[in-house]
Amino acid sequence: MKKEKTSTEEFEKASAKTGGAKYVLRLYVTGMTPRSTLAIANVRKLCEKHLKGSYELKVIDIYRQPERAKDEQIIAIPTLIKKLPLPIRKIIGDMSDTERFLVGIDLQPRDSKERTDE
Repeated sequence: MKKEKTSTEEFEKASAKTGGAKYVLRLYVTGMTPRSTLAIANVRKLCEKHLKGSYELKVIDIYRQPERAKDEQIIAIPTLIKKLPLPIRKIIGDMSDTERFLVGIDLQPRDSKERTDE
């Protein structure tokens, strides 16, 4: 039972962290390429796991709507933009790195061990 309590506590902590806010996400892709398809699947999976019931995801194909990419200043594909809650964040890639995704949308703090080899 302790494990269940921990899971409940983690859920409540995550929920409090988002303040009940709804996440508004836009995923920019180029057609149904393997990389685009992977990014869509990864984002949906991560959103269902970490933001279930508190997100809106729209997938935008820049082949069909190139003006949207220009408006958002998209320079690489796939790109995920977190519009809300503020601040706006952009994540580039196929979203296969869960930690990078969670940090990118502000659900998890950045690793305290910053690179010191620079």
